[in-house]
Amino acid sequence: MSQVAFSSWGRQVIDNRQGGDAEVEVAKKKLPITFGGEKNIAAFMGWDGLILHDPNVDVVAMAAEYAKRVQEDYCCAKCSPGKKGTRVMQDTLARIVGGQGNEGDLDTLLNLADLLRNCKCTLCQTSAVPVADTVKHFRDDYLAYIRGEKRDKKAVDYKVKMTAPCQDKCPAHVDIPAYVEAIKELRFDESLEIIRESMPLPSVCGRVCPHPCETACRRANVDKPINIMVLKRTASDYEWQHNLQPPMQPKPKKDKKIAIVGAGPAGLAAAYYLALEGYPCTIYESLPEGFGGGMIAVGIPAYRMPRHILQRDIDIISAMGVEIIYDTHIGKDISLMELKKKFDAVLLAPGAHKSKPMGVEGEEEGYNGFLAGGIEFLREAYMGKPTGMGKKVCVVGGGNTAIDCVRVALREGAKDSILLYRRTRKEMPADSWEVDGADEEGVQFEFLVLPKKIIVNKKRQVTGVECIRMELGEPDDSGRRRPQPIEGSEFIVECDTLIPAIGQDPDLSFITEETGIEITRWNTVVTKYVPLKSEAGRDLNDDMGNPLSRILLTDMDGVFASGDAEIGPLTVVACVGNAHRAAKVIQRWLEEGKAYLTDDDFHEDILSHLGVYDKNEDVPWLDAVTRVEQNEIHGKARASKGNYNEVELGFKDSDAVIEAERCLRCYRVSMIAV
Repeated sequence: MSQVAFSSWGRQVIDNRQGGDAEVEVAKKKLPITFGGEKNIAAFMGWDGLILHDPNVDVVAMAAEYAKRVQEDYCCAKCSPGKKGTRVMQDTLARIVGGQGNEGDLDTLLNLADLLRNCKCTLCQTSAVPVADTVKHFRDDYLAYIRGEKRDKKAVDYKVKMTAPCQDKCPAHVDIPAYVEAIKELRFDESLEIIRESMPLPSVCGRVCPHPCETACRRANVDKPINIMVLKRTASDYEWQHNLQPPMQPKPKKDKKIAIVGAGPAGLAAAYYLALEGYPCTIYESLPEGFGGGMIAVGIPAYRMPRHILQRDIDIISAMGVEIIYDTHIGKDISLMELKKKFDAVLLAPGAHKSKPMGVEGEEEGYNGFLAGGIEFLREAYMGKPTGMGKKVCVVGGGNTAIDCVRVALREGAKDSILLYRRTRKEMPADSWEVDGADEEGVQFEFLVLPKKIIVNKKRQVTGVECIRMELGEPDDSGRRRPQPIEGSEFIVECDTLIPAIGQDPDLSFITEETGIEITRWNTVVTKYVPLKSEAGRDLNDDMGNPLSRILLTDMDGVFASGDAEIGPLTVVACVGNAHRAAKVIQRWLEEGKAYLTDDDFHEDILSHLGVYDKNEDVPWLDAVTRVEQNEIHGKARASKGNYNEVELGFKDSDAVIEAERCLRCYRVSMIAV
C-alpha cells in the first residue's frame, strides 16, 4: 500500500487523500521515508512538484516558506521576472498565511508561474512549479486561511537545499553553474575559487575526470552538453599560466593532529580541507618522493596528466602545512596501531594499487612475458623502471586502465599493441574518448574474445594466448549483455607480452585482526552508516551498492576510511567527494567527540539518489549552438616511443567564454518537511 497521500511529481497527479492506495514510483524507489534515519519525511517539495506523505502537513505554510527561501536565499536577482516575481510570490503567500489574503491572490500565484517562465535561468521558473501545484490541488486549504478558519496541522521542520542536475551528478558536488558563469564573465580567479570549495585538485579533474556531470547537463536536451571538464581546466590553467598565487589561507593551527594513509586523490583532498581548518596533517605514502598523487601519478599516463601540473596541485596542498612522508609502507615501516597512538585521528586512503588475477591457465607459473598486471605495468613505466615488455603486447580488459596500458605500450616501444575484450566496444566501461584515442594511435582491438591459456615456448617465454570467441547473451546485473563462449571457436593470438588489466584492489594487508576493522569480500573497509530506507523497505544504495549515508568511521574509534579503500576502485572525482565528507566528519569528531552527518549531508544524499536531471524534459525555446571542443594533437606520431607530451591542449580563454555562454544555469531548490 502506498504511503503517499498526494503527489504531483513528474507532472503526474496521484491523490490518495480520500483513501486509495495508488503508488508513486519515485517515492517507492527513490525517496526515503525518514530523514537521517530518525525523523519521518512528511513532505518533499521541489522543481517537479510536491510529494506529500503526511496529509496533516500544512501545505500552504510549506509553500510560503519555500517561496521565502527561494527569494531570500537563492534568487540571483539578475533578471526582473525572477527578482520581482519571486518577491511578489513570497509576499502574496505571506499575506495569505498571515490571514490577510483574498481569493484573487490565488489567481496571482498561478499567473506568476507563467510570468516566471521568462526568467534568465531555471531556478525561479522551477520554483514556481510546486507552489502552483499547491494552489491547484489544495485550494480548500488556501481558502481556509483566507476565511480565517483555524486548522490543526502538524508542526514541521524544513530542510532546504539548492542543487543543479550537473552539480548533483558530480560526485564532489562542485557548484558547476556558478564556476561556468564566472568564466563567462571573465572572472577566472573567482571561478577557480568556487571550484576549490569542493575540488582541491582542479588541474587533475580538469583533465582526467570522466565528467559524469555532462551526462546530466540539460543542454544535451537541446544539442550537446556543456564541456564542463575543460572549463574547469581553463580556470585552473589560468592561475598558473599567469603566475597567480592561490589565495587560500588556513585557519590558525590547532593542537590535534591527523595521520593519512596514502597521498592519492582521497588523501590529498582530505588533507586540504582539514588543513584549511587548521589541523596539522601528515600523509604517509608508499611511493618514493616525486610520485605524490598515488594512482594519479602512477596510474594515469603523462600524456593525459602532465606531471608538473599534478605536482603543482600537490605543492599547493603541502604549502598549507600538510607534510607528506614518502617511501613509507604502513604495516611494514610503521603499523596502524602506532599511528593510532601517535595521532588524534587516522584516515585510511591507500588507493587500489593491486591488479586482480585474470584466472587463465598458466598465470601462476611465472612465465617470461606475463606481467603482474596493468597497474603494475603502468607504475613501472612511469617510474622509469624496466617493464619486461616486448614488441608484441596483448592487454586483457575493457576499462580505462586497459586502454592506458595499450597506449603506454606504444610509447614504451611496442610494435604491436592489441586489446583483448570479451564484449563489444559498445559494452566497454572505458571512456569512449579514451578508446577513440587508442584507435587513432594504432591500437588493435579484438572484441568478443576471452583468454583461456597462456602459450609459451621451451624457454618459458610467452609466445601467445589461446582465446575463445564469445557471443552476447542476456543482460547481467550490470545491465550489459553477458558474454558466452562459442564452443569450438578457440584460436591463438601471437604475442610476447601479456598484461591482465581486468580490475584492481586496495592493499589492505596493514589492517590486522587486532584493529577490529572489518573488510568486505570486495576488499574494502567497512564504515558505519545511517540507514535510509525507501517506502518499499529497502536501504537506499549508491551505484556501487554501498549504503548512501556513510559516516566513514571504521569499527576502530578515531580511524576513518575514504577513497578506493572505502568505496572501491572508482574515479578521482569520486575519491575527492568521498574524502571531502570524511574531512568534515573527522573535524566534527575531533571538536565534538562524535562522528555524524549533518542535515545538509543527508539532503545531498537524498537528492543524489532521487536524481535531478530529466533526460526527457522538453527544452524547446533554444537554438542549437555548436559545442566547443578543446584543441588536440592528432595522428599516430603522438604515440611514438618516449613521447608522453600532453595530447589534449585545453581551451583558449576566448573559446572558454563562448562555451560557458551555452550554460542554462539550471538551479533547483528542494525542501523537505520532517
